[in-house]
This record gives sequence, C-alpha cells and structure tokens, in this order.
Amino acid sequence: MDLYNFILKRLPNELTANIFYYIVVTAALLLICTILNFIINRVLLKFISKFIRNNKHKWDDVLLENKVFQRIALIVPGLLIYSFAPFYNSFQGIMRRIAVIYVLIVISLVLKSLLDAIDSIYRQNPVSKERPIKGLLQIIEIGVYLVTGIALISILIDKNPIYLLSGIGAATALVSFIFKDLIVGFVSGIQLTWNDMLRIGDWVEMPKYGANGDVLEISLYSVKIQNWDKTISTIPTSAFITDSFKNWRGMRDYGGRRVKRSFFIDMTSIKICSDEMIERFKKIEYLKEYIEERVQEINNFNKENNINTELAINGRQLTNLGVFRVYITNYLKNRVDILKGSTTMVRQLSPGENGIPIELYLFIADTRWLNYESIQADIFDHILAVVDVFELRVFQNPTGYDIKQLKQ
Repeated sequence: MDLYNFILKRLPNELTANIFYYIVVTAALLLICTILNFIINRVLLKFISKFIRNNKHKWDDVLLENKVFQRIALIVPGLLIYSFAPFYNSFQGIMRRIAVIYVLIVISLVLKSLLDAIDSIYRQNPVSKERPIKGLLQIIEIGVYLVTGIALISILIDKNPIYLLSGIGAATALVSFIFKDLIVGFVSGIQLTWNDMLRIGDWVEMPKYGANGDVLEISLYSVKIQNWDKTISTIPTSAFITDSFKNWRGMRDYGGRRVKRSFFIDMTSIKICSDEMIERFKKIEYLKEYIEERVQEINNFNKENNINTELAINGRQLTNLGVFRVYITNYLKNRVDILKGSTTMVRQLSPGENGIPIELYLFIADTRWLNYESIQADIFDHILAVVDVFELRVFQNPTGYDIKQLKQ
C-alpha cells in the first residue's frame, strides 16, 4: 500500500496511478519469477541432474527422464503469484484463485510424471511381464484428474467440493451409459491382470481381429500386439474377456513346441517283409536290435503254435510299414533337438482315398519359430528320403511329370 500511495501522489489522477501501480507490481512479479526460474533451471536442476546421473541408482534416472523434478519446479511461480496477491488490492481474490488453479494443475502433472516413472521402474523388474501395473496406474491417474477437476470447478464457482459431490450420484446413471465401453474396458483390464490371463511378451492369436504376435502393452482400455509382419494390432481389453483367443505361453513354459503333421503312404506298396528285406533292415542302426528281437519272438511263436510258414500269410510276420514306423520312432527319440520326456508317437490314421496317413506327434525342444520350422523340415526331409529303403511309396496326386512319363 505504501507503494500505491507513493505512485498516487506523483500522478495526475487515480486511474493512471492504478494502471501504473499494477504494471509495476506485475513487472516485479515477472522479474522475480524469471530470476527464480534461472536459478532453479540453470543451477539447482542442473546440480540435481548431475548428481543423479553420477550415482549408482537407476530409479532416480527414471524420475529425471520423466521430468518429475522439472515439473515440481513449476510450482514456484504459482506460490509467488499467491504471495503477491495482496499487492493487487481489489483483485487479490482473483489472483489467489489463479494461483491455486495453476498449482493444482501443476501438481496433477507432477503426479502424472511420477506414475509414468513408477511404471518405467516397475518394467525393469522381470515380474512386470507377469503382473503389469499399467492399468492400475491409469486408474490412479484418472482419480487424480477427477479430484483435480472437482477442485478446479469448486474454485471457479466458489462452492464447497462437497456441494459438487452431492450431484454426482444423480449423474451416475447418465455417466454409466455414456462411458459404458470405458467402464467395461476398465473391469476387463482388472480381470486380465488379476487372473493372469495375459502378460507382456505372451504370444497370442486372435483371428477375429487379425492379430498373431507378441503382446507389447496391456493398458486399461486396450492391448497392443506386434504381429509377425511387424504391424501393430490394438484390441479392446474387453475383447479378451468376451472373445476367445489362444495364448502360447504354456508352450514356452513347457519348453517344447508340438509337431503334429502327417504324410500319406500308397497302400499298394505295403507288404510282408521277405527274408532279404529283414537281413537288409538288420544293417540299419536304429532297427538292428528291434529286428533281432522281433524275428526271434515271431519264430518262437510260430514254432510253439505249429504254424505253417511256407505261406507268408500264416502266423505272425513283419510288414514294411510296421518296420518303417518303428524306424521313425527310434530316429525321433535319438534326435537331440526333441524334448526329452515328452510324448513322441508315430501313429497310423484311418486309410482314405489318398492312402494311409502316418502322423508324427512330438515336441521340439526349441520354441523359437525359425529354429522350430527348420528342425521340423529336417525331420520330414529325412523321412521322405528313406521311404524307398522300406520299399514303400509316398502317395501324391499325378503331376505333369507323371503324365509325361506315362506318354513316353
């Protein structure tokens, strides 16, 4: 007030004195803010940044990267405006409201940066892939914005916040209808996390949405999936509750990826093994022990039951297809890239117009896609290449080459 009286005595009228007085006060406020901003940003924050980058802790680097300290420094101008409010005489109440509104907005921004920093720090922990907290942090963030909004409105209309809260109950039905999808997404996000249905890094398939790849992010409203063609699919969180999807996490945890593939054998190539074939099979490493045991077992059975073996149809005999299945089984069990202790089976399915399907059921110990496909291809390359050794033929529909050979 002394400053105002000093100016009023030296100017011709009160209006001019008021204008000049407010200009001087505002200029002084801006000057002090500028000086403090310089000290805080160029000295204090620079010192804090240097200290944080040179220490061994990592969590404070995350706070720095998310601009937590920079936003805290923004509170200072609001406090100065509030302190200078008495100098504005009749505008004192307005200036204090502006200062409080400014400080509340900055505090909400500080909390937003702090929540982002907490999420980044938590992501550095391996457990974050199993229990992501991004959805929970988003709920807290919404709560911060809601409380800030109510406080700002109460300041602007000069009413107690309880007055505003009393009207929220009446608007709940309308809000629930308008934000129905948001609420459903919120509940779905909690279910996904709580029931451990989805984790960051999981390989999921969701054909309805054209998604097939790894989960990048699980948020309150959506799940981001990076497909194998490197495109990104963003799917509503609620879809993972209402629709079906395949999660391959179990396969990765098991440590083996299943192969279930069949090929067809021409039924006209199946026959009983001759003595010459049996002698030849004894030279195969994976069949030597089996052939010797089976031949001895069959001979003993036929002798004990006085079976006439002059005709191959009598008694028990070996077939080339049966020996071939045993060979494949032993071949698979001796491969180092097959998961030990897992089910390994070579089975014969029902015959059809394309021959007899021989299905391989096994688990490859490498779950990586490229390696899995390569190992699977090696197995079938070998099997198809040795079919002729057992005097069997793989069935396939006639090709142009077959027709050309028939013509010749």
